[in-house]
Amino acid sequence: MELKLTGSIKTICEVQTGTSANGEWKKVTFVIANTDGYEGREQIFAFDIFGAEKVEDFIKYNKVGRTVEVSYNIRTNEYNNKYFTSLAAWKVFGAESATTEPVAEVAGVEDDLPF
Repeated sequence: MELKLTGSIKTICEVQTGTSANGEWKKVTFVIANTDGYEGREQIFAFDIFGAEKVEDFIKYNKVGRTVEVSYNIRTNEYNNKYFTSLAAWKVFGAESATTEPVAEVAGVEDDLPF
C-alpha cells in the first residue's frame, strides 16, 4: 500500500547520526503542513528519512517553504514493551513536478476521442 501526502515543508530538523549493531546510520526528520484538516485547518506530519545518501539528497534539493509530495510507510517498532510509530518517507518530489503530467497519462486512461 502506497501512502502519499502533499504539503509545504515547515521544518527540517538537524541531521542525526549514530552507530547500531548494523553499523553507522544517518537520519533527518522533516515536517510538512497542509490544510486538509477539518474545515481547512492546518495539520502537520513529521517524516523520517534514513540512509546517508537519501539524507544528503533530501537536504540538497529541499528547503523550508517548498511544496512536496511525500510517499511514505507507517512503521511501528517495539522496545521494552513500548511501541513507537513513525512515518518513514521513501520518496519526496516537488509537488510542481507531480502535477505537470497530463491527467490522462497519470490516471492510466487513454484519450480515445475522435478529434
